[in-house]
Amino acid sequence: MHIDFSNISASQRYFAMVQAIVPRPIAWVLSDNGDDSYNVAPYSFFTGVCSEPPILMISAGKKDAATEKDTRLNIRTREYFVVHIPGTKHLEQVNKTAETLAHGISEVDTAQLQLESIEGFALPRIVGCGIAMACKLHRMDEIGAAQSVIYGEILMMTVSDDLITPSEQGRLVIDAEKLDPLSRLGGDQYSALGERMSIARPK
Repeated sequence: MHIDFSNISASQRYFAMVQAIVPRPIAWVLSDNGDDSYNVAPYSFFTGVCSEPPILMISAGKKDAATEKDTRLNIRTREYFVVHIPGTKHLEQVNKTAETLAHGISEVDTAQLQLESIEGFALPRIVGCGIAMACKLHRMDEIGAAQSVIYGEILMMTVSDDLITPSEQGRLVIDAEKLDPLSRLGGDQYSALGERMSIARPK
């Protein structure tokens, strides 16, 4: 099958892309609603971009033609946010936080999440997530009519001690199997890590 993207709708292009670009890591993003509550939402158009400065990227759209998604509005307005890497054990809670809610209703409450403080950072993290990256807005680019690409500078990262494997090279080594990251496929499908493979990089 040959698919000419110029001949199909934006919705059709979206569903083709999310089924072809798999698996996708999930950024479980906590942001500040500005009223003593927090928004939490998953994004799978997400990746690391650069290490100097340390930049990650998420892509966030709109609820409708006139209304920004809360994550996008909160980051644009207040700059700081926390990106978590959820595990497979978080599947139901991640899915629950994807629900479209009125602004100000906190997914912390609807998904029954617990929060704990991050030392030296204004926003908290979700309890039970092995990795949380505390970020500040670096730049936001508008793409088309509905989408924003959000670049966040990672100011600090917390990693659960039980995920860390000692390394003689002095580098952080995170045990991927213990992290057990949840990833996104097409439609309603998610995936676990699956079998790992190792091969030496050519020199």
